[in-house]
Amino acid sequence: MALGDAILACLTERPMTGYELAKTFDSSIGFFWKADHQQIYRELSKLRDRGYIQGREVVQSGKPNKLVYTLTPEGRTALRHWAARPSTPPSIKDDLLVRLHALDSIDIDSMRTDFMARLEHHRDRHANYERILKKRFPDGTASAAADVGNMLLLRLGARHEQMVAEFCEEALEAMSAMSGPGTVVPLEDGKREGKG
Repeated sequence: MALGDAILACLTERPMTGYELAKTFDSSIGFFWKADHQQIYRELSKLRDRGYIQGREVVQSGKPNKLVYTLTPEGRTALRHWAARPSTPPSIKDDLLVRLHALDSIDIDSMRTDFMARLEHHRDRHANYERILKKRFPDGTASAAADVGNMLLLRLGARHEQMVAEFCEEALEAMSAMSGPGTVVPLEDGKREGKG
């Protein structure tokens, strides 16, 4: 997938400014496809040059004018063509997992510290997904196709973060057994917390 495809997908929701697109990446699409604000603005220019989007200037009083982007018919066609192609499963590139491969040759304490930070990161992301799910889909259902897609994405994100957090807990327990004190103990609802 290219960044342009992700932007076209975002614009199916509604017309947006570059700033609104960047915020959408920060709070939703960005969970699955990372892009910084500068990359988004550069890609908007390319999409406009290809005729996939058009910008409409909105005059504002007391503020600079803003440019609101919408999909063109050519952009919708490009999005449909992209979505019809088979997807490619992502590959994992994670330096922490490479270090785990060489666990017998590196410092266990620094690995435990790194895994504790990762555990906290994934617990926080899991909690964030759960908050968004409860806010947007309080009864756990969705009817519109766009809502069903977003609900499924949020559920996948929550499950992924929970799975990675559980892996971090498992790795910490195994490393603690190798290096001495420090354990990861279960909490309520199957959640765990580092101790030691």
